Amino acid sequence: MTGISVRGFAVASATAVTTVGAAVGVASGDEQGRSTEPVEVVAADATLLAEIPAGANAQLHTASLTQQAESQASAADADARRAAQEAARLQAAEDAHERRAEEERAEEERRAAEAAEAEAAAAEAQAASAEAAASAPVQSSYSVADVQALARQMVPADQFQCFSNIVDHESGWNYQATNPSSGAYGLMQALPGSKMSSAGADWQTNPATQIRWGLDYMDSRYGSPCGAWDFWTVNNWY
Repeated sequence: MTGISVRGFAVASATAVTTVGAAVGVASGDEQGRSTEPVEVVAADATLLAEIPAGANAQLHTASLTQQAESQASAADADARRAAQEAARLQAAEDAHERRAEEERAEEERRAAEAAEAEAAAAEAQAASAEAAASAPVQSSYSVADVQALARQMVPADQFQCFSNIVDHESGWNYQATNPSSGAYGLMQALPGSKMSSAGADWQTNPATQIRWGLDYMDSRYGSPCGAWDFWTVNNWY
């Protein structure tokens, strides 16, 4: 396309024909065709002709439009890529957040299950201890061997050695041991000894009652007899 206006071309053509016709009439000597008025040549629409890019100018104009279109397309592609990258980044962040939430939920469930198992095991051990203490015959006196036999029945097997270590250091397995300076009493040297009444009214004479109280104390304060023993080795008391 040269961009030449059709209207401008028609005006220019009509003007050319009028001009040629006037010239021919004069040359033929036709008096009737001759006019005493000067011939007015109407020029083509200057505005329309000025709008017409021709030749190399038209090619440059077309190339400029093409370059603009290509630049706009390239910018649109870049915007689309950036939008896609941002969407991918947001999706990845959301996926990571969901994975972390799932992992945290799984960890909480695992801990809850472990706590429930530990609680059930403690309750079972406590019930076994109470059953053993209840079934133990009441005697007027107990030897060290008798007391240790009761402890083996009442203390979980994997905790017995730690329990025994503490009793060895505190009372030497003498259920009537009394500290003359502090008043601590019994196998575990409870201070005061009367706190063992929570396990039974016969706390002064029945080593099974003292063992049951000692287990409850170690479990509640240190988690287990072995936890109590770990503390004892550092501090020489529990």
